[in-house]
Amino acid sequence: MKHIKVLGSGCASCKTVYRMIEETAQAKGVEVKLEKVEDIAEIMRHGVMSTPGVVVDGQVVHAGGIPDRAKIEAWLG
Repeated sequence: MKHIKVLGSGCASCKTVYRMIEETAQAKGVEVKLEKVEDIAEIMRHGVMSTPGVVVDGQVVHAGGIPDRAKIEAWLG
């Protein structure tokens, strides 16, 4: 199971990224633990300066903007 965090203040882009990851995981049949992180201190601990940020299994894989679906599929394996 992949542990994925979407880092952001709760803006529309952050919600879109969360939904896209959720939908892509379901479509691929990949089990994920998906979490929204809105705490600025925790976002900063990951070193993310522009949101939305995405952390997969403890590693920052994306920061700023909405990733395309192919990138999300790659994160999911």
